[in-house]
Amino acid sequence: MPPLSGMLLAFDFGLKRIGVAVGNTITRQARALDIITAATNDGKFIEITNLIESWQPVACIVGLPMHPDGADNEMTQRCRRFANQLQGRFDVPTILVDERYSSAVLNAKRGKRIDDQAAALILQQYFDQTS
Repeated sequence: MPPLSGMLLAFDFGLKRIGVAVGNTITRQARALDIITAATNDGKFIEITNLIESWQPVACIVGLPMHPDGADNEMTQRCRRFANQLQGRFDVPTILVDERYSSAVLNAKRGKRIDDQAAALILQQYFDQTS
């Protein structure tokens, strides 16, 4: 894939909430944007559609959770499916980023809604890995 240039949206996928972050390839800085809390899959994708239309990302980044040894866990396949749905519905390249240590960074904030911050951490990790 050629180097990306433009806005990126990142997603921290969860069954109850989806954290969203935004950043661009010029500043290479991620920032928390939103937490999607719609009760249904259709509702979630309506909110995602609005974000895609507003931000016009050149790609979407999706965090891929795994066990510390790199093995899949119960959410790994769900996140892959979510990434495939993003790419299929919006015709935007979707890149999976290993997020297995992002929750350790955010553990101090347990009990708070930090899904958008987790998405920002995932996007920043992408920027740092592609510099």
